[in-house]
Amino acid sequence: MNINEQVEYLMQGTEYGDEALKQTMAEELRQRLIEAEKENRPLRVYCGYDPRRADLHLGHTVTMRKLRQFQELGHEVTFLIGNYTSLVGDPSDKDVLRPRMTQEEIEENARTYAEQAFRILDPQKTLIRYNAEWLSKLTFEQLIHLASNFTIQQFLTRDNFRQRWERGDAIYLHETFYAIMQGYDAYAMRSDVQVGGTDQLFNIVTAARKLMTYLGEKPNIAIILGILPGTDGVVRMSKSLGNHIPINTDAEDMYGKVMSIPDFAMGSYCRLVTRWTPPQIETFEKSIASGQLHPRDAKMQLAFEITANFYGEVEAEKAQNAFVRLFQQKDIPQEMPEFRYTKGQTVLDVLIASNLVGSKSEGRRLIEQKGVRFDGEVLTDGLQPMPGAGVLQVGKRHFVKVVPV
Repeated sequence: MNINEQVEYLMQGTEYGDEALKQTMAEELRQRLIEAEKENRPLRVYCGYDPRRADLHLGHTVTMRKLRQFQELGHEVTFLIGNYTSLVGDPSDKDVLRPRMTQEEIEENARTYAEQAFRILDPQKTLIRYNAEWLSKLTFEQLIHLASNFTIQQFLTRDNFRQRWERGDAIYLHETFYAIMQGYDAYAMRSDVQVGGTDQLFNIVTAARKLMTYLGEKPNIAIILGILPGTDGVVRMSKSLGNHIPINTDAEDMYGKVMSIPDFAMGSYCRLVTRWTPPQIETFEKSIASGQLHPRDAKMQLAFEITANFYGEVEAEKAQNAFVRLFQQKDIPQEMPEFRYTKGQTVLDVLIASNLVGSKSEGRRLIEQKGVRFDGEVLTDGLQPMPGAGVLQVGKRHFVKVVPV
């Protein structure tokens, strides 16, 4: 790729809420790429991850995909684990106080984060660092100097803090430290580029760039990516909302969940979680718009690409064949686990005991949403006794053959 093509590729999927800011970042990126080429050095690129949970979903991988693109172009990528910022908790996308984590919880989650990240990133080309390396050494005097770059008003204009202020909810002083800590991360690593989601706009564009300038370094370039919607296509992907696509699953489950997204969400998924380049995405979308490519077939291409990304093309093809057999040919799996129930067990009891659902609340919710079937018939009462032997189905992809003891 020439410089202009690289800029287009690396800016793919970015959102700033301000076209002028986006153009500024694109031009700064272009100039930094030109400088790096002249100096024969890679750009220093990073994204920070606070290991607040161990299980990741597809939405968490958006920034990792962007880091991989920088790797493909020969740049130096750092996967920064925020074992020190996690002690505060990022308030950027929350309108309530995040619970504080223990160091033990952080370390345990951090171990699994890198393992999952390497399903996208090249482990041979990825540096892993922990921000306790420099944040733990800051003195109180240094913190005072860093904090002098910000006003209380800047924090109170942020939506999450403003909502809490208007409700009369507490805003704790330590929460304002987070942006300062993240800004110092960028300075400590002398980064050229920082990648993050739109919820990180203040932390990256305001805090990091301001602190780097204050401390005598060239400010890093903010690559701000859109937030991946969940399988509903509207609300951001979230495990608590049940609209997530886990990456620690299997190929059939991932393929099927991507196939469940609405047609209008395909553009976001193309730009944020595929390996496709801007010209490939343009061709894909034009083919749909012209009628040359049916939306169903387009979504199958998208599901195949995303699944192959994590599980390889062989497993993605198996998943696609299973999907076609199950949904397009109205079939059920040829093989499925078997569960033996005892007389008196309710439908909800069997759903939990057979691991089709993780809790009673999840089971009740799925039943209310008409997502549970027995031999093809929708079940509406989770407290009814198990009807007998047959196939118990949850959603479109999970089946158990139930038989009496």
